Amino acid sequence: MNTTHFLHWPEGLPTTVTFPETSIYENLEISTRRYPQKPAIIFYDSILSYAQVHGEVLALAGYLQQVCGVQRGDRVLLDMQNSPQFIIAYYAIMRADAMVVPVNPMLMTDELAHYVEDSGAKVALASQEIFPRLAPLVGKSCLSHAVVATYSDYLTAPTDLTVPDFVRAPRNVPDLPGVIAWTDALAERHASRRHEAGADDLACMPYTSGTTGKPKGCVHTHRSVMVNAAGSAIWSGHVIPDNVTLAVLPFFHVTGMQSVMNAAIYCGGAIVVLPRWDRDAAGQLITRYKVTTWTVIPTMMIDFLSNPRLSEYDISGLKRISGGGAAMPAAIAQKLLDLTDQKYMEGYGLSETMAASHINPPQRMKQQCLGIPEFNVDSRIVDPTTLKELPQGETGEIWIHGPQVFQGYWNDPKKTEESFAELDGKRFFRSGDLGYMDEEGFFFFTDRLKRMINASGFKVWPAEVEATMYQHPAVQECCIIAARDAYRGETVKAVIVKRAGADVTEDGVIQWAHEKMAAYKVPRIVEFVEVLPKSATGKVMWRMLQEKELGNKGA
Repeated sequence: MNTTHFLHWPEGLPTTVTFPETSIYENLEISTRRYPQKPAIIFYDSILSYAQVHGEVLALAGYLQQVCGVQRGDRVLLDMQNSPQFIIAYYAIMRADAMVVPVNPMLMTDELAHYVEDSGAKVALASQEIFPRLAPLVGKSCLSHAVVATYSDYLTAPTDLTVPDFVRAPRNVPDLPGVIAWTDALAERHASRRHEAGADDLACMPYTSGTTGKPKGCVHTHRSVMVNAAGSAIWSGHVIPDNVTLAVLPFFHVTGMQSVMNAAIYCGGAIVVLPRWDRDAAGQLITRYKVTTWTVIPTMMIDFLSNPRLSEYDISGLKRISGGGAAMPAAIAQKLLDLTDQKYMEGYGLSETMAASHINPPQRMKQQCLGIPEFNVDSRIVDPTTLKELPQGETGEIWIHGPQVFQGYWNDPKKTEESFAELDGKRFFRSGDLGYMDEEGFFFFTDRLKRMINASGFKVWPAEVEATMYQHPAVQECCIIAARDAYRGETVKAVIVKRAGADVTEDGVIQWAHEKMAAYKVPRIVEFVEVLPKSATGKVMWRMLQEKELGNKGA
């Protein structure tokens, strides 16, 4: 294990930390006992105290157990945008000793069907604007119960902030078998059983797509979730209850879930919740509630700093601005530094590591850098062919050994086995990302070993998109590649061979795709070709198409 990076370790912190061996739910219980009347959630000027949040968590957990029959280890689907209900639902599922299955709220019915069937979820907690896409699965699959939340139920105070229509929408939950409105479920006030889940029980299963198509569940226990929930706050020295964090990154994604939601509740801090990105609302909320920490992706920060109204907002109280998913452009990082005296703290992690495994130390932040391995993490650069460790400065695959590494892929022992390897007597996760370590022990990303598109921080796996595109009656062959995008960094392009006699346009294909998959996966560009390049064994040579696309754009 290389220890060069210890020379740049956060001042006053040990290189290893003893993390709590309790469930994630107990973080909320402890913060409630400590700060019962303190704000936990701020939602467009409506405030919920820790005592209020915890009371609703207990009521919802009781409903899940007593009415829906949720047992220890069961999986419960959570499909909402950022909202008070997402936080309450997340902790209620864990209070019921079950495992949270967070899904992207942009997913369509066909996509959701896989998550339900693969996880075996019998219950879903969904928001009202999303539920129509989930409704066809209730009672038609293993999914037998759904609790439907209406965001406007939590708009309890007047506000001059711009509230989107989908948040203001009045309650309109369909009267269907197995379906109940959130407020009705809580009103039944069912008692929850004694909490039994411990550090090694199932806690959360975010899904990640892969090179073979269908998304795979990453199995995490309370122990692996706890490491980053607590570690995120400890790393920057912000383990204090008076922190206020702005939540604009989606909670279903591990970065927003861990670095924002779970870290804040671990500390007893306040979470200012935005369901969707709005640069003016963000500026107003930072000013109004004296936000101290903000985790944000580069595309959001670019938009925020380009706002002509920026001077109206007081963002001087920010003490930590962090993120990942893509490198922050140097010019934007400099503008942020000039305005706030804060450097953008970049990090690196995956669904398999439940957010960060690497992060820049506060006193030694490098731009466009993954950072250094955080508490208790051993990370190496390894030749992906020989499986031999490489010296500093050479490019290889990033391997990770640490307590936040997942247990494996749900119901996929073969893929789990392929994703791990042993080195120096330790079990390492093979990230599939290529990078190198500099002379100071900092890690840098260079390329992907796996085929993946990064669109505004959302990972798009071409094989999954291709599998859906082949459902189109006019598509004979399809290859998905990345195209450059000035705002998103990369976007999705479909190179298609049409079936003989098919009459379809580029716009027609894109419109069809919008009905079949989440918006971030939909090809923004479609190119029709006569043939796709293939190898001697008949495999589509996607890399040739990719290199041609990047070459055409001056890469």
